Amino acid sequence: MIALGFEGSANKIGVGVVTLDGTILSNPRHTYITPPGQGFLPRETAHHHLQHVLPLVKEALETAQITLKDVSCLCYTKGPGMGAPLQISAVVVRVLSKLWKIPIVGVNHCVAHIEMGRVVTGADDPVVLYVSGGNTQVIAYSEGRYRIFGETIDIAIGNCLDRFARVLMLSNDPSPGYNIEQEISLAKKGEKFIDIPYVVKGMDVSFSGILSYIESEAEQKLKNNECTPADLCYSLQIYELVKVLLCADAKEATTH
Repeated sequence: MIALGFEGSANKIGVGVVTLDGTILSNPRHTYITPPGQGFLPRETAHHHLQHVLPLVKEALETAQITLKDVSCLCYTKGPGMGAPLQISAVVVRVLSKLWKIPIVGVNHCVAHIEMGRVVTGADDPVVLYVSGGNTQVIAYSEGRYRIFGETIDIAIGNCLDRFARVLMLSNDPSPGYNIEQEISLAKKGEKFIDIPYVVKGMDVSFSGILSYIESEAEQKLKNNECTPADLCYSLQIYELVKVLLCADAKEATTH
């Protein structure tokens, strides 16, 4: 079985060809990049996806060296994600299904991330720390379904990092989180750590307070030359604060 999959839940549109055993035959994608200091809005993101999705379909089939006769099903992200960008993949898949007479399989975005991890690692029954731009959850499979043992009660850690990158006017190319890490490599020379408060509520976590605090500290400390942007990135990034917070939560979930 070979599936042609469409993913467009956020600012990246991708079309991939994968076999039943998880072998990836092709995976072309294109990312909507906004200017530094700006996020991506649903309407503009959807317009970007509309421009690139069909060329990506052609590229995916050519790279995988297959024809339409080889495709068993069309898969697409049905959610969760941004409404307008999600609609592009959904509409394109429905049209192609009608034209090519190929069945459709809707995929839950979160479950797909977990299942990909299982394929790559070979894990049979893992406790999953699911961290992305829009999700921060500790998940495990129990009694026939995936269950959430703990999650953020406000914003996701990816969203926290993205929004902080806008404060420092870091580039969105290729991604805010990547460029925060590049700033960290500069800060490693001095490793000036700014103490940041964090919140753990049982199995749940909170990041909005962390973001608000470091945003306010950024403006004041940078103005007074008390630190550099790299120092702020170093203090916020997962290597120091967030990694400890989330891994502790995941470790607690393994006891259940």
